Amino acid sequence: MIHVTPKAAGKISTSLDRRGRGIGIRLGVRTTGCSGLAYVLEYVDGTAESDLVFESDGFKIVVDPKDFPILDELLVDYVRAGLNEGFEFRNPQEKDRCGCGESFRI
Repeated sequence: MIHVTPKAAGKISTSLDRRGRGIGIRLGVRTTGCSGLAYVLEYVDGTAESDLVFESDGFKIVVDPKDFPILDELLVDYVRAGLNEGFEFRNPQEKDRCGCGESFRI
């Protein structure tokens, strides 16, 4: 299961409205950085037959089945800290994060 805070859900819904299209977000991971993996969030207009699809607050969360074991129980939040704002990912499976916070290890 993927969890989305109310603040993140509001930001996603607002962004989809501004785009004028889209059914939700795709969450995934890619190999990068010092610790090995980084989260990927992008807006999507459709799904593939093999995708896992979760409903949340009026939009869909789409996940590739190969990424789901890493993302299971992920919490997506939207935070502001000073002049910075953006999506934050909290994963109970994370063992380590690199110093810059861009990548993680399971």
